[in-house]
Amino acid sequence: MCGIVGYTGWRDAYPILIKGLKRLEYRGYDSAGVALQLSSKELAVYKTKGKVANLESAAASQPIDGLLGIAHTRWATHGEPSERNAHPHYSENREIALVHNGIIENYRELKRSLIAEGYSFQSDTDTEVLVQLIEFTKEKYQLSLFRAVQEALRHVIGAYAIAVIDKQEPQHLVAARKSSPLAIGVGEDNREFFLASDSSPIIEYTRNIIFVNDEDIVELVPGQSPYIETLSSEVIEPQINKVTLDLGMIEKEGHPHFMIKEILDQPRVLCDCMRGRVNSELKEVVLSSVVDHRDRLLSARRIVIVGCGTSWHAALIGKQLIENLARIPVEVEYSSEFRYRNPIVDASDVVVAMSQSGETADTLAAIRLAKERGAFIYGICNSVGSSIARTTDSGTYIHVGPEIGVASTKAFTGQVLVLTLLALCLGRANGTLDKTYYEQIIDDLAVLPDKMKEILEQKEMIERLASRFTYAHNFIYLGRGINFPVALEGALKLKEISYIHAEGYPAAEMKHGPIALIDEEMPIVVIATRDKIYEKIVSNIQEIKARKGRIIAIVNKGDTQVRNMVDFVIEVPTIAPDLEPLLTVIPLQLLSYYIAVCKGKDVDQPRNLAKSVTVE
Repeated sequence: MCGIVGYTGWRDAYPILIKGLKRLEYRGYDSAGVALQLSSKELAVYKTKGKVANLESAAASQPIDGLLGIAHTRWATHGEPSERNAHPHYSENREIALVHNGIIENYRELKRSLIAEGYSFQSDTDTEVLVQLIEFTKEKYQLSLFRAVQEALRHVIGAYAIAVIDKQEPQHLVAARKSSPLAIGVGEDNREFFLASDSSPIIEYTRNIIFVNDEDIVELVPGQSPYIETLSSEVIEPQINKVTLDLGMIEKEGHPHFMIKEILDQPRVLCDCMRGRVNSELKEVVLSSVVDHRDRLLSARRIVIVGCGTSWHAALIGKQLIENLARIPVEVEYSSEFRYRNPIVDASDVVVAMSQSGETADTLAAIRLAKERGAFIYGICNSVGSSIARTTDSGTYIHVGPEIGVASTKAFTGQVLVLTLLALCLGRANGTLDKTYYEQIIDDLAVLPDKMKEILEQKEMIERLASRFTYAHNFIYLGRGINFPVALEGALKLKEISYIHAEGYPAAEMKHGPIALIDEEMPIVVIATRDKIYEKIVSNIQEIKARKGRIIAIVNKGDTQVRNMVDFVIEVPTIAPDLEPLLTVIPLQLLSYYIAVCKGKDVDQPRNLAKSVTVE
């Protein structure tokens, strides 16, 4: 979950590294550090607890010249956030520096062996064990840095993306990965190289990207082609990809936070998601992945969707969509639990992996297990070239652009939209979806962005409403049917960024326990759109009002019945029932955002969280 940046070339490394860390700070912000090979040939390491701004202050009076460097922004796993545990870590002789994302599972055994060899340790991290092991291996066998890294990693169990520099090898940057993302930017004529956990720090300088594969070790030297070998010494020919990421999408562009920018982006990015897939004139939805694998998908005994956090909530909506429109049984699993309970999966199953980053460690582990057992793996992710995209048999990108805010917003609606398109394609292909309803949904998809804009126009009203609830210590979110997972997602958003305890429930479950919590101080958010169970929701609202709960209701435009019963309403336009989550979630995103802002919280970088969970 940490962010790694590296540079070697003809420019000063430090400004590139600092800018890269700021681009990657959503991946971790407990501490930050940089290692530079100075023009004096010395190896300098500067690091601090806290954010990248703290690192800039610490390095302001220090030498920062040099053409080679590595940098790191940390989300703590082993060892509390502190300067001593911050990366980069020195080797014992202070000639090698290393940054690391991942977890070394056998670090205790390695540490004991190194202590027996006379090595001492200055931190509580597993990472320091790795840099000491590389130094030990290099000295014992008289190896180059590249060979020492390769040999050391043969003794490592765990996940890693690492970048290493050595005082004795000027301008050589060595990197490796296993189960943690790493990308290389290739400058013109191989005169410079950029290294990062994803492409966002690189695209300002080059669009030529190499995505490093598992168990690859890379050596980057300006003026030479990237050299790649596997752990087993197989030479790999670098595969350069052209990345077409819009630089503006990783900038705030005048907004106070990435989160509000990404909420407001949703009408536009969902148009991008539908482009080439939804033809409103021909009344047709086409996914190339379904066209290419139609028989395999339709012959599935069942579909199992795996995901974590927000992706899991999107999967719950996908379950209802696919079962309703395509009549294929669907199960939804937490990726983090899937492989540990010996699941029954075989060649008759389709496993759908949901991950915004395409790098979620638990989801990757889940699909590897499913693949070993013969299941067909279908990926739904946002990041082109990500590990999940390269591991799956087929899949669909959500194409909503990079999401920097830690609390997911546009990635959620992008995932739900792709699941909707998948359900429509499967339903039409196997003849279970009524043509009239199919065409109604397509018509409503055409106007979906405009309906989203209608809701977003209420943001000032929602901001005023949010200011009333900064006192709250608890919230309850209620929904039924396809809007129940939206209630879960709304509660998660509030927890993530405002630190208010919130729970989502099916509205009918209130009377089975949670109703005991209701009093005049308890805010309850109810999704009460006019669907086939509207009257049931009305009854649930009456039960809450009888106990003096303060209700914020999400209602369809023009609804007066619920409006006259509740304390506050936020209106959403009417749309086909199966598309409702794409609208009803937006007021909940705005509400959580503005409550957090009113409470003075760091919305984009909430405490203890990081964007891409690449460790278990």
